[in-house]
Amino acid sequence: MENHQPVTILLVEDDPGHAVLIEKNLRRAGIANNFVKLDNGQKAVDFLLKTGEYQGNNNPAPPLILLDLNLPVLDGYQVLKIIKNDARTKSIPVVVLTTTDNPHEVARCYELGCNVYVTKPVEYDNFCDAIRKLGLFISIIQVPETK
Repeated sequence: MENHQPVTILLVEDDPGHAVLIEKNLRRAGIANNFVKLDNGQKAVDFLLKTGEYQGNNNPAPPLILLDLNLPVLDGYQVLKIIKNDARTKSIPVVVLTTTDNPHEVARCYELGCNVYVTKPVEYDNFCDAIRKLGLFISIIQVPETK
């Protein structure tokens, strides 16, 4: 694992407090990666597909996406559908991070192509603990190399 290149993680989260807590607790779990933080689904799609305000952006696509479902402009379901149906982004692993624990919604995300579904606990300490555990998971997973 020492040979892996550090990867940039795309965090798509519209709640600034949650975004700070997610990054802070991933860092506590030893994740030293850079983060690109976007606050709506359209920005995420534009960033990944290099359209809109990100047209001409020559940075490689981040090989890991942390995606909230309840987003403005395009919601997480729409983002998943778009990026999993595009050859340029379909292999990027997506971790859905959301407060929704409805089994129908969980199934829908997996049908759309998410790789991991994590329910964000509402209680602060449990939220922090869940994100630290996610960080441990992220530190050992293999992600596809970016082209």
